[in-house]
Amino acid sequence: MQDAVEKLLGILDLERLEDNLFRGVSPDQSWQRVFGGQVVAQALVAAQRTVDPARSCHSLHSYFLRPGDPATPIIYDVERIRDGGSFTTRRVVAIQHGRAIFSLSASFQIMEEGFDHQMPMAEVPGPDEVPHGKDLKERILKDAPPAVQRYWMRPRPIEFRPILFDHYLTENKLDPVQRIWVRCNRSVGDDQPLNAAVLAYLSDMTLLDTSLFAHGLSVFDERVQAASLDHAMWFHRPVDVGEWLLYAQDSPSSSGGRGLTRGSLYQRDGTLVASVAQEGLIRPVRRG
Repeated sequence: MQDAVEKLLGILDLERLEDNLFRGVSPDQSWQRVFGGQVVAQALVAAQRTVDPARSCHSLHSYFLRPGDPATPIIYDVERIRDGGSFTTRRVVAIQHGRAIFSLSASFQIMEEGFDHQMPMAEVPGPDEVPHGKDLKERILKDAPPAVQRYWMRPRPIEFRPILFDHYLTENKLDPVQRIWVRCNRSVGDDQPLNAAVLAYLSDMTLLDTSLFAHGLSVFDERVQAASLDHAMWFHRPVDVGEWLLYAQDSPSSSGGRGLTRGSLYQRDGTLVASVAQEGLIRPVRRG
């Protein structure tokens, strides 16, 4: 697990080619396409490196334009849109084979005091009270499809502990709601830009799946063509990704071959640190 974290931190440490030009790589060239969370996180890092460190990202909005090729480096071209008195805006385009595969707009703000409120976190079992590790494998995953078993048991930098696993074990139509405890497998320190980048990386995991609960399907089902279309994120408060966070998700709508999912990331003490929204392609596969 520690090796996986080091690999993640390595891919987030982009190579600077020019003042506004950066190069990133993918951790595993055997993948069919680049993981969306990786591109979001790398693009955020590229934008961060052109901004005054006193300003932190408060929001990002992005579009996945083409599948990324994991065997080819990704070039991140940063456009310095605006440097204002309180806010800084950047636009980033990720390029492979001479074509844009992803675009991101991010806004940064100086730290300041202001009104403060949030929606409360739901009462749920803690991360040590849900199946995980050997218990998850022996009690639940043994009955799951092979693709689900491979996904949940492989080493990764992010640890996930779902509160319910029903959607992988049944084709019943379920409420499109998911609660998952998540954390990086070790702390990345007090570096808030790096914590934000890792949070952006993990925020793309499991999100699209929630929009399929209402249809008795999952992203591992061969009857579904699934892909992220866009990704938006708001950073409300500082975060330590090495500590457990509750990722509360719900999908208010699916239509036209697309599913919308919203997410809220809470610390264990109930502090809301970030909000997420994503629309994804969830198109039924038509044979023949």
